Amino acid sequence: MSWLDELEAQLDQQLAAFLAANPSQEALLGEQEARDRQARLAGQRRQLQRQAEQERQALLQLAAEIRCWQERLAKARAAGATALAERAEAHQLGLMEQGRLRWQRLGELGVSFAAVERDLRELESRPRPSKASSLEQDWASFEAEQALEALRRHQG
Repeated sequence: MSWLDELEAQLDQQLAAFLAANPSQEALLGEQEARDRQARLAGQRRQLQRQAEQERQALLQLAAEIRCWQERLAKARAAGATALAERAEAHQLGLMEQGRLRWQRLGELGVSFAAVERDLRELESRPRPSKASSLEQDWASFEAEQALEALRRHQG
């Protein structure tokens, strides 16, 4: 076990002992972890929305390009340019495959978005512990600072 692993284990033990001795701090830590998770999930939601919008825009561009190639294909066939029509059709099929892949990615983004939304709703629906009085909160913060300072001196 490296010294870093030993230090981490020791700090974990000290934190666990501190939290066991200060249940109010454990509740505050849990609340902070929930807020951090909620912020992370909100960031993920924004990122997924941006990605979905990019996919939608790309799909719209791709649809316009496919329509253009459909017209070119029809012109080539009408003019009897078989070789050119075959190449245009192959290109159009490639564009359509790109469209299918983009639709698939958009669907996957939708599934991810739904999962993030579900997790956010779950976090928001959890009952919040009743807020302690301001004096209680201030006292708990004071005790936490004192305990952390003692840990720092002990480690230093």
